[in-house]
Amino acid sequence: MERDEFTLLHTLRVRWAEVDRQGVVFNANYFLYFDVTITEYWRAIGFDYPDGIVKKFGTDIFAVKAGAEFHASAGYDDVLDIGCRATRVGRSSLRFRLGVFRGKEPLTTGELVYVNVDLGTRKSAPWPKELVSAIFAFEKVRPDDVSD
Repeated sequence: MERDEFTLLHTLRVRWAEVDRQGVVFNANYFLYFDVTITEYWRAIGFDYPDGIVKKFGTDIFAVKAGAEFHASAGYDDVLDIGCRATRVGRSSLRFRLGVFRGKEPLTTGELVYVNVDLGTRKSAPWPKELVSAIFAFEKVRPDDVSD
């Protein structure tokens, strides 16, 4: 994983409450970092969440898979860059790859999969074409397109 594969890098500083007894970021907090960065991703492509998706399209985005691999530790007051990019766009699913870096050093990799859901039926719904177009226009590494 390299920093330059990510169009979006969101910077944050590790807070005292995020470290554990060993003095490193508690593993579950990486998912908080991922979630914050996903929110910044939606903003970067022009769809503030939730209003830019829920109110505009009448659908919402449900997480269906989350994973992480830890390669090195971050500690209190470290400045981290969290990279986020879409790697696969399905009919109703969207896979993100995430990377946590301290400078150029990769610390953690992650994957999140979301499904677009019709709020009335709670069943999967196709991604709006406008949103898919914004993803493909934004990304410098083209996601796999399996939306058909």
